[in-house]
Amino acid sequence: MKRMNKMNSHLSALSSGASLGGTVSHYEDKEKIYAQGAPAYTLFYIQEHQPSAVTAILGAHDFFGELCLAGYPLRVSTAVALTASSIRTIKKDKMLEMLRKKNNKVSNSLVAYLLSSVKSYGDHVAQLLTSSAEKRLARVLLRLAHLDKKGPPIVEIPILSHQVLADMVGTTRPRVNVFMNRFRRQGFINYDGGLEVHQSLRRVLRGR
Repeated sequence: MKRMNKMNSHLSALSSGASLGGTVSHYEDKEKIYAQGAPAYTLFYIQEHQPSAVTAILGAHDFFGELCLAGYPLRVSTAVALTASSIRTIKKDKMLEMLRKKNNKVSNSLVAYLLSSVKSYGDHVAQLLTSSAEKRLARVLLRLAHLDKKGPPIVEIPILSHQVLADMVGTTRPRVNVFMNRFRRQGFINYDGGLEVHQSLRRVLRGR
């Protein structure tokens, strides 16, 4: 899920997140924040560093877990901290109270953000139902790198475990191992400190 630049600009006043209430927790590198299928009573605001959620790498001042506001009773994804992170946990009821305030710039941005998240999740489910696991993995990697057709030829992202990628794609870790090795042999990805994702990976989506 790509985050909207407009959203971040509207929420710049929340940089500390203190006005959102809730509590701040600290997560270590690769620590799981929540698992797919867990009850969804809260959402999260990133204060420092990057967790990974669904098919996106998020950064400071991003929200995640916000689908609970749209009535999703369970987590639809697994969220993992890629680096040591400080994350504010906000109760669903508290955020809904903020959203009900009329003519509030922040609440209006949050509503737009939520609608975008729901649409992105719907698109992701449609892809899970209609694409092969290999194509889904290629699409996930391109999204993580925020690589659209007009983007740079190569983007480096943090290395994710094959189990995390498997959770994102909806397949098994051994199958991800096979696909990642194939992508590397074909020059679509490379490991050089981080994970380099190449534009040529789009060939997988086209059936080569």
